[in-house]
Amino acid sequence: MAVVPSLGYASDPDPLQDFCVAVDDSKAAVFVNGKICKNPKNVTADDFFFSGLNRAGNISSPVGSRVTQVFVNQMPGLNSQGISLVRIDYASNGLNPPHVHPRASEILFVQEGTLYAGFITSNPQNPNMRNTLFAKILHPGDVYVFPRGLIHFQYNVGKANAVAFASLNSQNPGVVTLANAVFGSEPPVYPDVLAKAFQVDKKIIDHLQSLPWMQN
Repeated sequence: MAVVPSLGYASDPDPLQDFCVAVDDSKAAVFVNGKICKNPKNVTADDFFFSGLNRAGNISSPVGSRVTQVFVNQMPGLNSQGISLVRIDYASNGLNPPHVHPRASEILFVQEGTLYAGFITSNPQNPNMRNTLFAKILHPGDVYVFPRGLIHFQYNVGKANAVAFASLNSQNPGVVTLANAVFGSEPPVYPDVLAKAFQVDKKIIDHLQSLPWMQN
C-alpha cells in the first residue's frame, strides 16, 4: 500500500520583503520573513499583544480616513503566523484610496456607517474588454472580500463617520496606494511617462507631482 503524504501551509508561503539583494557576507544577519527571530527564552505575552483598536484614528487627512495597522511591526508575535488586522476610520465622504496589497487577500467587516466598496480585476486577456469593477454598498454587519493583489477601495457615502475592521492573510501584506506611488515617488517618475500613460497634458502631471502625497 502506497502512502502519499500531504503538506499543509498555514502561513505566508511567499517572500515578505519587496526584494532581497544577495550578499556574499557570512556576517550578514539572517532574516525569517523579514525579521530576526527572538530567542524563545526571552519571549513574553506582550509579544503577542496590541492595544488600542477601540480608539478612533485621526480622520483629518486630505482623504478623510485613517488606517490603524496591526502588522508584524506593531505585534512581533505575528511573525510567521500569516495574519494581520487593521481598523479603518472614515469621515463623512472619507475615502480609503485605491490601493493594492501585493502579498495578501483582505476581508472587510463594517461596524458602523455606510461604505461603497469595491475592487477591480486585472487586465482581461481579450484586448477588446475592460477591467471589471465589483462594488457594493455595505452596511453595519456586512462583510466583503478583496482578492490578493487587486486594486480596491472604500468610500463613506453616509453622513456620519464610519468604522470598519479588516483581516489580511499576511503578517506584512504591503500597501501600494496608487496615487501616492505614481505621483509621489522619490525620485519622481519622468513626467512625460505619466502624461503619455494617463493621456493628459504634462502640466497636469507636474501639478500632481507637486502635491504633498502622504501615506494614509
